[in-house]
Amino acid sequence: MNIKTLRTHINKQHIKNKGGKTMSNFKPEGQLISEKSNKEFLSSLSSLKEAYHLGAVLESRVLLCDRDHNLKVDLGCTYGIIPHNEGALGIDDGSVRDIALISRVNKPVMFKITGFDTDEDGNEYALLSRKAVQSDCMRDYVSHLRPGDVIKARVAHMENFGVFLDIGAGINGLLPIDSISVSRIPHPSVRFSAGQMIKVIVKSSDEHGRLTFSHKELLGTWEQNAGEFTPGETVPGIVRSIESYGIFVELAPNLAGLAEYAPGVQAGSHAGVYIKSIVPERMKIKLIIVDSFDAEYPNPQIKYYTDSDHIDHWVYSPDKCPKIIESVF
Repeated sequence: MNIKTLRTHINKQHIKNKGGKTMSNFKPEGQLISEKSNKEFLSSLSSLKEAYHLGAVLESRVLLCDRDHNLKVDLGCTYGIIPHNEGALGIDDGSVRDIALISRVNKPVMFKITGFDTDEDGNEYALLSRKAVQSDCMRDYVSHLRPGDVIKARVAHMENFGVFLDIGAGINGLLPIDSISVSRIPHPSVRFSAGQMIKVIVKSSDEHGRLTFSHKELLGTWEQNAGEFTPGETVPGIVRSIESYGIFVELAPNLAGLAEYAPGVQAGSHAGVYIKSIVPERMKIKLIIVDSFDAEYPNPQIKYYTDSDHIDHWVYSPDKCPKIIESVF
């Protein structure tokens, strides 16, 4: 193995963006496993020992979780063991439950090699620590994040109340459902799929360093979204709610219009809607439902309206509208 290539891999732990801000090379779990350098480290015992001496961060798949909640990891040329107390930050003090380890079976995990041992059959295996990588990630990346920072994250798990995101090395933060988009949704799965990479904004951090995120500020203002439509067009939409005064139809994740009541229409249905008018001063779009129907379409690709890596202030409402909807970070 080319030792120069390996050292280059290690030295890329941190890069800086155009503004000089430290960016992370602690990718969400599942992103490192297919990289050439990772595969080279796992190709032989001698390469694993080089990785050990270099302190390299590696990634591979968990084969099983034993009765003591130690993780056995496939290393290709051999196997590795992540002891229970090295499985994740917070395992020792109980702030992270053992289900966080059990749920990693058949999934990739990041780790550092902490040593080697020999099993009862005389086979050499590696001792691993996932917690060490997470500690490095917290110290060198997560602790430097501030409200308003825009980062990439992977959708790890979805619940009715929101999305758990892997922001690096299996460290999770929460994206609440009401921060996903301006248009209200019944469940995060109507926007995202498990494993999807998305952008989010750091919203807040508690005393334990646990992060909460927002997403809707990246999806455009009312005017940016309304500018994609013209009165007189008939366009696709999704029925989001049915009220006594009308039916709310989502035209885009950050834009909904109000249609007159139509019999037989149900929340969650797809629809074709005619745009009667667009009124920026009232932040209103008036619609007529032409047709509604049930269908299973894949979630559309997310359109982000900014490439900025930091947002301090975002105003959703148009300048002419007296009602102000904004976010301050």
